[in-house]
Amino acid sequence: MSESPASGPPPQIPAARPPAPQPKPPATTLRQRLAELRGPSVAPHPLDARALAALAANPGCKRRALLDGAGVDKAVLATALGSPAAFGQSQFAFIRGNAFEAKVKADGGTELLRLLFERLGSGADAPGRAAVPDLTAAGPEGRAARTALALREATAAGGWALLDHPMLALEVAGSPAYLEPDAVVVHPDGTWTVVEIKSFPMIDSSADAAKVGAAARQSAVYVLALERIAAMTVGARVGHRVLLVCPRDFSNLPTASVLDVRKQRAVTRRQLARLTRVEDIAAALPEGTTFDPGCSAEELGTAVESVPAAYAPECLAACELAFHCRAKARTDGAVEALGRSVRGELGGLTTVAGVLAAAAGKEGDPADPTVAALRRAAALRAEALEHASGGVPCR
Repeated sequence: MSESPASGPPPQIPAARPPAPQPKPPATTLRQRLAELRGPSVAPHPLDARALAALAANPGCKRRALLDGAGVDKAVLATALGSPAAFGQSQFAFIRGNAFEAKVKADGGTELLRLLFERLGSGADAPGRAAVPDLTAAGPEGRAARTALALREATAAGGWALLDHPMLALEVAGSPAYLEPDAVVVHPDGTWTVVEIKSFPMIDSSADAAKVGAAARQSAVYVLALERIAAMTVGARVGHRVLLVCPRDFSNLPTASVLDVRKQRAVTRRQLARLTRVEDIAAALPEGTTFDPGCSAEELGTAVESVPAAYAPECLAACELAFHCRAKARTDGAVEALGRSVRGELGGLTTVAGVLAAAAGKEGDPADPTVAALRRAAALRAEALEHASGGVPCR
């Protein structure tokens, strides 16, 4: 006879554990967000060194930082807003520049290397025929990776090498920018030299100072991008002297000079570090903001005004949106339209109307040094006008 089971409370079933929290879906990546800003069907507009130098010259402009970071074509945007840019390189100058560059680089860059050796080749054997690595790759990222590999291989080889239109990458406000210098030469001692080829002439061994300064700032951007690769390459060093090649006098024969870009490099690095990160600017925008050129002018105007700008008259020579920003500044009576130096002198007075009211004694704190200076200047002006009019006060 079998034993009956022992009586007692039924076994306790452990309580079911709450389900583990599921990971949240990943937030929209920066690349997706920037694609939404410029328009889903719009290809990103490349950010070249000239635009990057202009951006570094005005680091307080969040508008330009965002538009450049998102790859928005500012010329197209300015045209859609009704304020097209009134500057740019003519087609004739573009063709002439390409023809001159091809002449300088002909025959494996023999003439270019001769000029470089004359100016910067001390301490090395004269280049016979330099290696010209193939930099072909798919897309800017692939070309940048291929360029970095070619620079490392050329440095390790210990000879002369000419990189024709290499692709360099530089992070700008948290977003990658791809830059394409005219050429980079690798010396046998591991020095990398940036070469800038311009179509403006050197007359009696000197060129237009403004154009040379622009070339130096542009070259400084390339030097900064090269320094990132050199930091991971054994034996590499980026030269702070850049070779500028231009036509000699009124001929099409090339000549060259050396630009020391240490000052421009330091300024550009400091200004780029001050740029607000693109994702921070984008996060503060209203939902649905887009700069798609297919939108109406009203929608684009609202989108542009949602991003703070830092307009100055200097922008007229460097930014495609400058005419739109100038019109807005004038409409608002902003003192920025008078220049950065004036804006800095006026302190908390941000409008022309406010400045005039303070000078007339209608507004402002008399203890404010800026207000006191304005009132003193207004009094001196009135006194001078009264004296000039023969004692009759000028109304």
